[in-house]
Amino acid sequence: MPNHRPLAETLRPKSLDDFFGQSQLLNTQHPFRQAIDSHRLHSMILWGPSGTGKTTLARIIASQVKGHFEQLSAVLDGVKELRAVVENAKKFQQIGKQTLLFVDEIHRFNKAQQDGFLPHIESGLLVLIGATTENPSFEINKALLSRLSVYTLNALNIQELEQILQRAFKHESLTLPDEALRMQIISASNGDARRLINIVEQVFLSGSTPLKTESLNQLLQSKISTFDKGDIFYQQLSAFHKSIRGSSPDGALYWMARMLVAGCDAKTIARRLLAIASEDIGNADPRALEITLNAWDIFARVGAKEGNRAIAQAVVYCAVAPKSNAVYKAFNQAMAEAKATPGLPVPKHLCNAPTQLMDELGYGKRYRYAHDESDAFARGQTYFPSELGEQTYYQPRNRGLEIKIGEKLKQLRGL
Repeated sequence: MPNHRPLAETLRPKSLDDFFGQSQLLNTQHPFRQAIDSHRLHSMILWGPSGTGKTTLARIIASQVKGHFEQLSAVLDGVKELRAVVENAKKFQQIGKQTLLFVDEIHRFNKAQQDGFLPHIESGLLVLIGATTENPSFEINKALLSRLSVYTLNALNIQELEQILQRAFKHESLTLPDEALRMQIISASNGDARRLINIVEQVFLSGSTPLKTESLNQLLQSKISTFDKGDIFYQQLSAFHKSIRGSSPDGALYWMARMLVAGCDAKTIARRLLAIASEDIGNADPRALEITLNAWDIFARVGAKEGNRAIAQAVVYCAVAPKSNAVYKAFNQAMAEAKATPGLPVPKHLCNAPTQLMDELGYGKRYRYAHDESDAFARGQTYFPSELGEQTYYQPRNRGLEIKIGEKLKQLRGL
């Protein structure tokens, strides 16, 4: 009995005319499309989520340029396989054929393995097309990345997925389901064409025709979570942070829910929320830190179901709280100053004098004890090295509690 060929492989487009999605790269004005059409290829990285067409584009490119096509997988192959590719490429070079090497999941190669591509790219022996789901800035070493163009592929939109769905159902001679079921399949695919086609294949193999809600739910119940600690997760965490900074409780709750639904540990969200309470709210509302810590404590005591609600409550509080990054900016400024002036001595009046010699040398002299002063404030006392002079880092915002803090500092600073 012959092996069943996966439907995703059967339906893989053979030309750009059959390719759905990535119009931002494939329009005739884009350098990527122009390079393909003119057969002037260059080494590149295709970066995007799974199922967006990275492998398919590499194969289409290879077929159009009529060169020699080689493929490696960073999961299965290593230096030995690369050497074999290089030897083959030299043979094809002698008969005037260029070798295009496609490397799937190139981010899984270590630094030494990635360095192995460099001389062959520079000599022109290989045109490298690497595919990755991870941010190349973090996963591809700088020497290799500097020699590659990076093209970003996007998750497919609803219209593109609808077209692929229609093609898949037609190929399997299945009746296209109603709009509600189609949208359920499209939603389950999460922008991934391969996942969409695999769902259709499961429908065909299960014999669930005509397709009904109950049978589709059974097929989708083993859906694999899309959560990982890769770039997509950090983008969602960034969106969560920026929603709170922008005072959007609704946006913050949405991104929190997205991460939880995908399997993120709520403690990861609570940790980011603590950072937000300090960085973006600060002294405009110091209670934000307390409320966020309390929410984390509640989560630890009662578990996820009720604990997630406590974290959500803290998220909303932080989103609607007055915002100030004054402490954040002041601390960064102080850190920069400290790094620039590491050798400046502590002024003698701010030093202690635990020995007689230090006392004789003037350590601690002319220091004014604030509690003995009017209003517990020693006006005119200096606290910086004399070479640096008195500095002002902290500038309270005119929001929340920092309004009162600012008024107090104006009095203390004598402004």
